[in-house]
Order: sequence, then structure tokens, then C-alpha cells
Amino acid sequence: MAATTKATRLSIVTEKLNEPEIERIVVRAGATGYTVFDGSGKGSHGAKTRDRASVVRAFSLVKIEVIVAERAIADAIVDEVSATYFGDFSGIVYLDEVEIVRREKF
Repeated sequence: MAATTKATRLSIVTEKLNEPEIERIVVRAGATGYTVFDGSGKGSHGAKTRDRASVVRAFSLVKIEVIVAERAIADAIVDEVSATYFGDFSGIVYLDEVEIVRREKF
């Protein structure tokens, strides 16, 4: 098995209309990249289904995943995203420790 090192994975689930600014926050904080997944689900703000999303795409869900080698970068992203968006929009952020190969990419 290839050598691994610990890193932090930050997952942000929010409405698609927030995606461009959250991507800017991620990059400004020092992350080298991110991945975006389309999604659907149900939570305290109700159901966000793929059928509804096809009618009003801006209100569909996305999950933005960021992996960073430094926890401080993840914490900065969490603080700004939470303060900026989660008072008015549906969403959640979660972090977990992961093991990565090719640390130099992060």
C-alpha cells in the first residue's frame, strides 16, 4: 500500500445558488481545489428532490468537498461559510479526518 498522511475533509451541503461564492471562500482560505456533486435530500428546510431541481435549478442541492492538509484552513472555511450562509439558507458542514496519498496535491 502507498504511504498515506492525515488530512481533513470538509463537506459542505447547500443550495446550488451559493456554490460560486462558497467556491471563492474555499480558494481564498488556501485550499488547492474542491469537488462539487449534485444532490437531493430532506432536512429541516424540507425536501430538495431532483424533480423540483429540474424546475428551479438554483434551489437544488450541491455537496462541495474540500480536502486540506492543514486543519486551520478547514476551520477558516467552516467559520466563513457558516456565518455567511446558514442563517438564511439550508445547509450543513461536516468534517472528518481522512488519509490521503500524494500530500503535495493538498
